[in-house]
Parts: sequence; C-alpha cells; structure tokens
Amino acid sequence: MSEQTARRGGTVWALVITSVAGFMAALDNLVVTTALPSIRKDLGGALGDLEWTVSAYTLTFAVLLMFGAALGDRFGRRRMFLVGISVFTVASAAAAMATGIDSLIAARAVQGVGAAIMMPLTLTLLTAAVPAAKRGMAFGIWGAVNGLAVASGPLIGGSLTEHISWHWIFWLNVPLGIALLPLARLRLAESFGTGAPLDVPGTVLASGGLFGIVYGLVRGPSDGWSSPLVLTGLFAGSALLVAFVLYSVRAKNPMLPMRLFRSRAFAGINAASLLMFLGMFGSIFLLSQYMQGVLGYSPTEAGLRMLPWTGMPMLVAPIAGILSDRIGGRPVVATGLFLQAAGLAWMASVVTPDASYAVQLPGLIISGIGMALYFAPAANLVMSSVLPKEQGIASGANNALREVGGALGIAIMASIFASQGGYESGQTFVDGLQPALVTGAAVVALAGIAALAIPTRRSEKAAESSPTEDQTPALESIAG
Repeated sequence: MSEQTARRGGTVWALVITSVAGFMAALDNLVVTTALPSIRKDLGGALGDLEWTVSAYTLTFAVLLMFGAALGDRFGRRRMFLVGISVFTVASAAAAMATGIDSLIAARAVQGVGAAIMMPLTLTLLTAAVPAAKRGMAFGIWGAVNGLAVASGPLIGGSLTEHISWHWIFWLNVPLGIALLPLARLRLAESFGTGAPLDVPGTVLASGGLFGIVYGLVRGPSDGWSSPLVLTGLFAGSALLVAFVLYSVRAKNPMLPMRLFRSRAFAGINAASLLMFLGMFGSIFLLSQYMQGVLGYSPTEAGLRMLPWTGMPMLVAPIAGILSDRIGGRPVVATGLFLQAAGLAWMASVVTPDASYAVQLPGLIISGIGMALYFAPAANLVMSSVLPKEQGIASGANNALREVGGALGIAIMASIFASQGGYESGQTFVDGLQPALVTGAAVVALAGIAALAIPTRRSEKAAESSPTEDQTPALESIAG
C-alpha cells in the first residue's frame, strides 16, 4: 500500500469514527422525549422525574464539555476520546437495563459525562487528520451527521419505542460504541494541546457557572421562574461565569483564554451557534408535539413528515462544505441562518389545528436547506479561528455554547407557549406555538447577523497559509 493510499484511508476512517461518535452524543439530547410515556408506564415516576431523564443528560453534557476538551489537550486527545466512548457505552447499557426511574436518571447523567469528553474531541481529531484547505467537505459531512442526529432524535426515539421497546433507544449506542473503540485506537493519530497543567480554578468556576445556568433553564418552565432553586441557579451561575471570565483574563494558563474572543471569527461563529441552537432546539421541541398532539400523527409518521427539514443536511451539507472551501464560510453560514429563520417564519404563518402537510412543506424544505448550510462550514470556522494547539478548547467552548443555547431555547419557547396557549385543544396549542415560532425565527435571524461579523474569505486564506503542526498533506478523497 502506498503512503498516499494509507493517508487517504486514515482520513476516511477519522471522518467515519468522529461522525459516528458525534451522532451518538448529539442523538441523545432529544431521543428520550417521545419515549417518556412508555418509560413512565414501565418504571413509574412523577412528571418531574421524567423530565430529569432528559435534563440529567443535558446538565452533565453541557457543564463538562470544556473540561472534557481540556483533559484531551493535557492527556492526549485520542486517549481521552477512547475514555469518553467507553463511559458513554457502559452508561447506555446501564440506562437500557434500568429497573427504576432513579437508576435511569443516574445512567443518563453518566452518559452525559462520557459525551462531554467524547464530543469536543471529535472535531479536534478530525481537524488533525485533514489539511485546512480541504476541511470544508469533511466538516460538511461531520456537520450533516450531527445535524441529522439532533433533528431526528424524536423520530428515532419514537420509532424504536413504538415498534420495539424504549430500551432500544439506549441499546442502539452499545454496538456502535463497541465497534468504535478498536477503530479509534488503531486508526486515529494521537495529539496534544499546549501541555499546560489543568486549570483547576477555571474548571470549577466554569463548570459551576454552567451548572447553575443550565439547571435554572431546564427547571424554569416546570418549577416556575420565581422558584427559589431556579433563581438561585440562574444568579449564582451567572456570578460564577463572570468570576470565570475575570479569572481567565489574568490566569497564566487559563482553560479558555479570553483573548480568543478578540478574534471576530471566533466571537462571531460562537454567537451565531448559541443563537442558532436556541431557535432550532425550541422549534423542533414544539413542532414535534404539534404534529403528534394536534395533527394526530404517530411518532413515526410525524418524524417522516419532518424529513424534508431533518434529513436535508445529509443531502446539502457536503455540497455546502465544498462551496465554503471555495468562497469562504461566512456567506454560506449567514445564508443558511437567514433561510432557517425564513423557514420558521413560514411555519409560524401556516400552522393551524388542521393544517395540511402541503402548506407546511415549503417551510420544512427551506428550514432544512438553511440548517444544512449552517452545519457544513460552522465547525471549520470554529477550528480555523484559533491556533492548532487551542483547537481542543475552542471545540469544547463552541459545543458548550450550543448546549446552553439548546437548553435556553427549550426554556424560552416553553415559557412563551405556556403564556399564550396550552394543551387544552388544538387551537390553544396553536395559539402558543405561533408566537414561539416567531421568536425562534427572530433569534435565528440574529444569528445570521452575528455570522456577518466573521472575517471575509481573504482573511481566512491568510490564516490558512500559515503552516500548522496538525496539518497533513492534502487528500484527494476529501476534495471529492
């Protein structure tokens, strides 16, 4: 086998391994939602307990993302990636075998720990395997798979629950995790970050701050925004994050160097990512319920009808990745975000208690194309905005902001929905859904404006012309 062929194989394997790992972590964000009635029937538990089967994963995942990236930078990205897969796989098996609601919640929390270690390192390991000039296609595929996982979580969870058993939404991860372990060990190259010691004070401040805020966001809609625990979480979390920023400005080796946000590219894509996930997560959360609870579709039928939205990234994102290699990421990302906003606005204008699928279809297609255009180059913009040795923590920070945006989106959309409508009838549901979707469209449009702050293609080319130790020779297999 020639050296060039070996390199091609290595890049393809890196793309497959990191995409499958990212799919597993992203899928488990929303895969449980449509299975909750069946879980409650089997395991019992109050409504608050059921909500924790979703929230426990979101909390540990969002809180520990930056810490997981820091562990990879310090002790080896491939090594910690293997640890993350192992923890996630074992916890998935424990969730599938749970005999009570408490044990299921505990297993979900441990799943989040594994995902927090695994997810940010998928981007770092993929970046190390692909040269900067060829990353658009690779990140396009990676982004398409992750976008599909986020959007199709309710469909996959509902289909497995409806046709087999809710246990299989967790068993699904086990063979995938077992298969990834030897592949990752043999096919991925090891890499490290700066080699600096772990930033313990920064880790405590960032993790505590994120925990407080995410806890307040996920509990606010059910416990009430004036609940003492919710208010304490939001205010204490905000205070800890302010302390984290002040500490990181002065620290010698901070976990997240604040100087990264001086970069228009890094600040712009992170702001766009947070706002995009805020608008998208909340919209999918409510539209999935609308199709089932109001229009009367089964979970599988609802998921199939959302495929023009949720499945579009698999078709469009690789093409968008190639396009971003040629003209730069900013115009592709911004266009995608504005299309996503337009799609949500369309849905807000046509939803009724008896809306036909035909009137919804244009909005679903526009949203799907927009989501695909965003996911393809967004990861490349994050990773190319920092030095190679800082890519791990950049990935962790971006993923953490996405998760916080998703939690914030569900909380905000649920609050708007509850204040304007309810579940009493199809009309009351629509009364709450419409203003929530308008809010989602406005937020995603703001994300598009934030993306316009990202530097132009000329700036990107100047950055890419500098050699980096993580780059490998160009691979025609990625160029397509």
